Formats: sequence, structure tokens, C-alpha cells
Amino acid sequence: MSVLSCEWGWRCARYNGYTHGTKQSDSGFDTHLDTHVGAVITDTGRLLATLSVSTDTAGYFKLLTWANSFGQLQRAGVEGSGTYGTGLARVLRDREIEVLEVNRPDRAMRRSKGKSDPTDAENTARAVLSGRATAIPKEQSGAAEAMRAVSVARRSAVKARTQAINQLRALLVSAPQEIRERLLKAKTTECVEGCARLRSLGKTPMLQTLTTTVASVKFPKRKQPVASGQVLRQIRAR
Repeated sequence: MSVLSCEWGWRCARYNGYTHGTKQSDSGFDTHLDTHVGAVITDTGRLLATLSVSTDTAGYFKLLTWANSFGQLQRAGVEGSGTYGTGLARVLRDREIEVLEVNRPDRAMRRSKGKSDPTDAENTARAVLSGRATAIPKEQSGAAEAMRAVSVARRSAVKARTQAINQLRALLVSAPQEIRERLLKAKTTECVEGCARLRSLGKTPMLQTLTTTVASVKFPKRKQPVASGQVLRQIRAR
């Protein structure tokens, strides 16, 4: 193996005189939060090069241009196409490149063999070449994706509201006796509304904390139907 500088100034590995653009190749991409690593192999399985880029638009196009320099890219394997690799997968699909989802290797196995992002990218490319990678990732667009996003937001809002209600009741445990007896064991709606109307505590830290917590209970509940309604209107308009 020899290492050379490509015409774009990148560092690439060259095997047995294989040069840019002479054959069609397969690519694999190992995706992470801050970096993506690409690997290109020949149709006989030889590794040509690997490249690491940043996870932004410039990085995506740099990776795409680099991969195409070895031959027209028609299919690519992407680890995490629904998470960290969403943006890269979208760029590839927009250019009519077939994107295949490749499952991430077992973590224990990766640790035992030594973790290497370039190796993971190479294995992803090999999964495409061998035909092991057949799953087509879901597109991150359309009505289904919009509803999925709303569902995620709703679950988060419900969790936040539940935590706020629990915090509210915990605060009431140490509230003045009259308020504690009236609101601590009341139904959730009555408890929240009762705390919202409290004035007898004056401008004490207890009242300020209760007021902030009440707002945390009400805000997610108020905002969620708005988001759901907007998505439903978008779906009906299609």
C-alpha cells in the first residue's frame, strides 16, 4: 500500500496502482455526532481510501465529491441513517444514490477487536458489496415523519408535565398547614389551579417556586395540541 495526496489535497490510500475514476466502487459511511468517516472499496473488496469530515453541509459534499472521485457512486451504506447519518443520507438520496442502512456492530465485539471509525466505515462498505446490507432507510420527510416528530414531542411534554406535577406535590408537603391540607391530596387539576391562585404566601420563595412549577405543568399541555393541529392541517392539505 502507498499513501499519496489526491488532486484535491486529501490523503488517500492507493492499492496496486488503482487510481481515481477508473472503476465503479462502493462506499460505506460511519456516522457520529461531530464527524462522519467514509470508506471506498473496489468491486473486488480492496480498500482504496478513508476520509473523515465534519457533520455539516460542507462536510457532506466534500465526502460525496471524494467518493465520486473513484468512480460514479451509485449506492452507499450508512450506519445510523435515521440518527446521526440523517443529513448525509438525505444528500445522497437527493442525488439519486441508493442508500442502504447498515446496522452498527455489536458494541462488545467492537471493543474486543478495537474501536476504529475507519474500520467501521470499511465494514459498512463491505456489507454493501457483499449484499448483506439490504434495508432501505425510512425517509425523514412526509406525513408519517411529521407525526413521528409530534409523537416524540408529546411524550417529552407528558414526561415533563408529570415531573412538574410530582415536584408541585413535593413542595406542598412543606407548605403551610391550611394550604397543605387543601391542595396536597386534591385531584391534579384542582391542585394545579389552586396553586395558581395562591396569594396568602406573599412574595416568599415558596410562592415563587410554586408559581414556576405551575407554569411548567401548564405550558406543555397548552402547546401540544397546537403542534398536533398544525401537522394534521398539513396532512389534510396534501
